Amino acid sequence: MVEATQIAPLPTGDVWDYALITAIFAGMFALAYVALATPLLQPLVDLAHRQHWSGLWVRPTIIWITMGFVLLFMRTLLWLRYRPFAPTAEEEAPTLTVIIPAYNEGAMVESSIASVATARYPRERLQIIAVDDGSRDDTWNYILHAALRYPGLVTPIRLPENCGKRGALAEGFRRATGDIIVTVDSDSIISRETLLAIAGPFRDPRVGAVAGKVAVHNRRAHIIPRMLHVRFILSFDFLRSAQSVYRTVYCCPGALAAYRASVVRDVLAEWEHQTFLGAPCTYGEDRALTNLILGAGYDTVYQRTAIVHTMVPTTYGKLCRMFLRWDRSYIREEFRFGKIVWKRPLVSRVLAIYETTITNLRFPVGYGAMALWAINAVNDPASIVRMLLAIMVVSTLYVMYYLRSERSWDFVFGILYGYFSFFALTWIFPYAALTLRARGWLTR
Repeated sequence: MVEATQIAPLPTGDVWDYALITAIFAGMFALAYVALATPLLQPLVDLAHRQHWSGLWVRPTIIWITMGFVLLFMRTLLWLRYRPFAPTAEEEAPTLTVIIPAYNEGAMVESSIASVATARYPRERLQIIAVDDGSRDDTWNYILHAALRYPGLVTPIRLPENCGKRGALAEGFRRATGDIIVTVDSDSIISRETLLAIAGPFRDPRVGAVAGKVAVHNRRAHIIPRMLHVRFILSFDFLRSAQSVYRTVYCCPGALAAYRASVVRDVLAEWEHQTFLGAPCTYGEDRALTNLILGAGYDTVYQRTAIVHTMVPTTYGKLCRMFLRWDRSYIREEFRFGKIVWKRPLVSRVLAIYETTITNLRFPVGYGAMALWAINAVNDPASIVRMLLAIMVVSTLYVMYYLRSERSWDFVFGILYGYFSFFALTWIFPYAALTLRARGWLTR
């Protein structure tokens, strides 16, 4: 069995913690001052004066930057307010089913099953369903071996042909007997306390889904996993913890999520047969299910203490395929969330509308600003240096959030990711928007 890397609990209340929080707020105000009260953006303003058409982008860009700072401040306050839910006690633990869908996963699927089978949870209340989605390798053999290792605990299911991850999960949902259903990716290892932790929030009857914390299992294997680990921690311990405060986590990730079984059964048919632009939806099953649960009137929250360690790409090509899958589902589900958000309670609705509006404006405004920067760089090469410095400053501010979660020198990879994302990943979102009808797991 592959052992999961340990992640220390979030340190709070000491001098280092207070110093980081102070530095974060000081950095925000300093960055806002430099961007809006100094000549930093003056070259773009001058360009707008010389070429009037560019003013259509410069002014919205400045307004968007201002609103972005307000959003960052709001997220930071919510992030500081977040507290994880208490785990459920073993004697009060509800019946729980863990579904592990697998496709061409090989030996890793057995490690994933073993991490669930050996997690701390009452064995008589735990069911594990491992679904082989028509794999063409030896995945099925490893699932059968795991079933023999843990008799009466693991239910092996083999689909005759590849149906996609959504189809594999749907088969597991239909066979689940637990009051709570947990999904774990077949390339992921959960921590020993994860199941008790992720069941905790369901004591609140308003909670329909819970997002776990995703860390990178193979973070030492390559520079790409090191960068992604910092990005993942920011995505969960910063963004999702802020969203959890107003109980509207937009995506409970497939790597580790938990759902109230009765809610899943109510929306299963709609989720399984979802279409978009006339094509069946295969990818983005986690965001789609989260949307349906929010639409049914339930809350979605984040549980920091429920931890999973997942394998991530180590090559640029596989990384691009992963982000293509994520961006396509993001675009599709943002349209659906635009209808669902109006059903949320007033405070949640206002915060969610503001966050998603500013976040999504980064695409037209951001890409337009990048085009202006490229045009301006021809006449003003110094703007290239200013852009490189701006990426470093913004990335440094964000990694301070990471340092509050993990006191590790890996924060430097978060700064490096800022440059990598800008120069190597910017093309992915436009391409994803043009290929929304594409299908498949996109994981191999």
